[in-house]
Amino acid sequence: MQGGKSTSAVEAAKEAAANVGASAWAGKEKTKAVVQETAAKVRAHDPDEKAAADARMHERVREVEAAKQDAMRHNAAAKEHANAAAHHPTPIALGTGAAASGTAAGRYTAN
Repeated sequence: MQGGKSTSAVEAAKEAAANVGASAWAGKEKTKAVVQETAAKVRAHDPDEKAAADARMHERVREVEAAKQDAMRHNAAAKEHANAAAHHPTPIALGTGAAASGTAAGRYTAN
């Protein structure tokens, strides 16, 4: 298996696992918001209080969904960054000797 392919597979697996975690967290938070605001609606006697509790619940669910989407975008960016770094290695001898002068002999070390 080529090095780049295995790195891509590992990064894809990491992204998938992180996305599963983000989805699980979001599901838990959404459920918590629904339960808490449903309890608030039951305790409320005024229709305005019930409407306010419902609005709070919907807002919390939207916030949690936005946080989940942000996490998924971050996970995708981290995977792309890792894949790009794996496919574009930096020269070993940067900024000193022959590498700084731009000659081919100083750019990479020979075995």
